[in-house]
Amino acid sequence: MAGLPGSGKSAVAEDLGRALPAAVLSVDPVEAAMWRAGVKRHEPTGLAAYLVVEAIADELLGLGQAVVVDAVNAVEAAREQWRALARRHDLIVRFIEVICPDRDLHRRRLHQRHRGIEGFPEPTWMSVEARRAEFAGWTDDRLVLDSTRPRQENLAAALDHLAAPPR
Repeated sequence: MAGLPGSGKSAVAEDLGRALPAAVLSVDPVEAAMWRAGVKRHEPTGLAAYLVVEAIADELLGLGQAVVVDAVNAVEAAREQWRALARRHDLIVRFIEVICPDRDLHRRRLHQRHRGIEGFPEPTWMSVEARRAEFAGWTDDRLVLDSTRPRQENLAAALDHLAAPPR
């Protein structure tokens, strides 16, 4: 999964996790756990959380289980991390980017959400806009889902994308 905070990617990830079934590994709760454990916020906990999720995904894939990674994946290095993991398991990574093209709606969703991740503050609109500015262009084949569409429609499109032969 990929997309800006508040875009709707976690909802799609959860829906996929139930439908496949697959383990859904989200970076944000891992980072929050690091902070609760005493790792200082000025440390590279974002990167560390990606690496922890990768290690867990590696173990699950090694057991033959399906995995959905819920992370922003804004930069090429993050995307390459998942490509490399898939190669290690002789699998094909399938990226799904979730967008909310209505910026007013995106902003409202962000302000209204409360995920209940202990110790993890919800991102601000300013931080989302900063992430948008650094979001790298894509070179991978990916499915782009519009979170203003019905959830069931997005889930069906995601399942079709995952079932389709690679291009």
